[in-house]
Amino acid sequence: MNYRHIFHAGNPADVMKHAVLALILDHLRAKPAPFCVLDTHAGIGRYDLTSEAARKTAESDEGIGRLFGHPLAHPALAPYLDAVQALNLDGVLRWYPGSPRVARAALRPQDRMVLVELHPDDAHTLKAEFAGDRAVAVHQSDAYTALKAHLPPKEKRGLVLIDPPFEQPDEFARMAEGLALAHRRWSTGIFALWYPIKERAAVWRFQDAVEKTGIPKVLIAELTWHPEDTHLRLNGSGLLIVNPPWQLDETLKAMLPTLHDALPSTGGGTAVSWLTPEA
Repeated sequence: MNYRHIFHAGNPADVMKHAVLALILDHLRAKPAPFCVLDTHAGIGRYDLTSEAARKTAESDEGIGRLFGHPLAHPALAPYLDAVQALNLDGVLRWYPGSPRVARAALRPQDRMVLVELHPDDAHTLKAEFAGDRAVAVHQSDAYTALKAHLPPKEKRGLVLIDPPFEQPDEFARMAEGLALAHRRWSTGIFALWYPIKERAAVWRFQDAVEKTGIPKVLIAELTWHPEDTHLRLNGSGLLIVNPPWQLDETLKAMLPTLHDALPSTGGGTAVSWLTPEA
């Protein structure tokens, strides 16, 4: 895909990804024990939707722009939209929260977050974004090296978000290998792996590679807004979730169709299914 995220911040893929992320974190908050969030491709934390780069594509108009300030399409979207609202208290949509800001909005005093970003300029911006925040540690590092360095966390509860920019042709394979390594180190953690839906065969190969690892309890959630009749555009996006919270599958089966209806589309739809059930 080869992009800097500012060009795509707040688009339908971001909306789906961050809505599910916020929902998982809301489940983690339900128990008093502390949890840790590890974000392996953290970006810069927040994005200015009025910037020249963001307006060049205006993709947020087709994503968060369709939801911000409007009635909830589904109650399960509330944690996500609350995180967006927290950056735009004047009611005017300018700032979009990347995954670090979505996660930070969910942390309690006993929780913490580890952010990893390889790009030096983005890592510098990310460190400035969370300067002085004791709950957040920022590391300039390769994502898959970070899985070895930071897992398992001392809290024993939490979430790992693996959300690559897909600049490398072998990114699907690297994700599957990284997940296998991380799961061996922390088999009880929740893992959420985002992927683009452009060429369906590539998605099938990725899911097959994950299934062959033998990792149990793997949920697939997808949202597409274009027919899958070409791989020259982004037709949708998916999340592969290991150890999803209880009844997340049922919540997503209800939430994602209403989200699809709220976003502009030329087709597509939603799908929630188990790749591998609980052992």
